[in-house]
Amino acid sequence: MPFNKMKTHVYIYKQLKKIYIITYLKWVKIPVWFKLKMNDVQVGNNLRSNGVPVIDVWELGKFSIGDNFIMNNGGRFNVIGRQQRCYFIVYNNAVLKIGNNVGMSASALICFKGITIGNNVKIGGNVVIYDTDFHSLDKYQRRSHKEDVLNTISKEVVIEDDVFIGAHSTILKGVTIGEGSIIGAGSVVTRSIPKNEIWGGNPAKFIKNTLNEPAIADKN
Repeated sequence: MPFNKMKTHVYIYKQLKKIYIITYLKWVKIPVWFKLKMNDVQVGNNLRSNGVPVIDVWELGKFSIGDNFIMNNGGRFNVIGRQQRCYFIVYNNAVLKIGNNVGMSASALICFKGITIGNNVKIGGNVVIYDTDFHSLDKYQRRSHKEDVLNTISKEVVIEDDVFIGAHSTILKGVTIGEGSIIGAGSVVTRSIPKNEIWGGNPAKFIKNTLNEPAIADKN
């Protein structure tokens, strides 16, 4: 009898949880729509947002999203640890462009110059993409806020079609990830990657191509 009662309690809990999530997802469309509209984000069809992202597009920045975009925000969705909302920060004269059929969870895209994400791209939980160093690499210039800002280096990031970026990875400025390539979880990508290759590590290094051919070092 106690076991049956416990099962009943579990069932009730799960049903209440389901009702809560359905209600939340219906309500959350309003603040998501408001943030997109107020930041003048150009949005395609069938956008789906589980939770509310952080969006901050500066006056001269541009942000566009293609069709069938899906994002998970916060602790309730795609729970894999280190949960946060998605962050889309676009500074003056910067352009952030996301293609069709893109999905991401708890990711941060910080755009000072340009970030372009192609079609059919999957971005794992807690991935960050930075197209800037944020600060000058010269210690004397960093002592002055003005000099620091003027001498910060930013370079466009391009993620081509059908790329898969594993959870907790960091993509740094000036990087292009070629079509069909895969980035292993927890990687730090500091240089461009050709198409159809698997890279991983810190800094990320070539592992093999997507046809399962071994790395050159393994052939010797």
